Amino acid sequence: MMKVLGNVPGTPAGGYHVVADISATNTVQAKPDDNAMDIAIAMVSDGSRGLPVVGEDYEFLGFISEGDVIRALEAGVDLNRAKARDIMNTAFVGVEENTPLASVSRLFEMGFQLLPVVQDGKVVRSITRHDVLRARLGLGPTIDEK
Repeated sequence: MMKVLGNVPGTPAGGYHVVADISATNTVQAKPDDNAMDIAIAMVSDGSRGLPVVGEDYEFLGFISEGDVIRALEAGVDLNRAKARDIMNTAFVGVEENTPLASVSRLFEMGFQLLPVVQDGKVVRSITRHDVLRARLGLGPTIDEK
């Protein structure tokens, strides 16, 4: 029989409501001149669906998703020679720490799988659907955190 888990110690009183309430599992970021193959390997190695590309002051410059890497490969781009700037998309969809989780859930329903979190104009982390699901279940970053 499946064990039903309650809220773990450290869960905010009243549950999770905004982005600031949840822990992110994806802290990977790239710089525009980072090698595209290194980025692709890092994404595959850690199971990341994507990552923001940030400038020197951690401002958002672009985003690289699994789809962006696949499109680059299908277009014949040599990832060993390409840089992050060559394969990133510059459309910005992100959230702030005070964004309600209900709004984040709607973005994920639209197909986004990872969203940069911006604070004071800088990308500080990214959150995934997995992070929101974990928070809604009242779990920490790992199930072992009970």
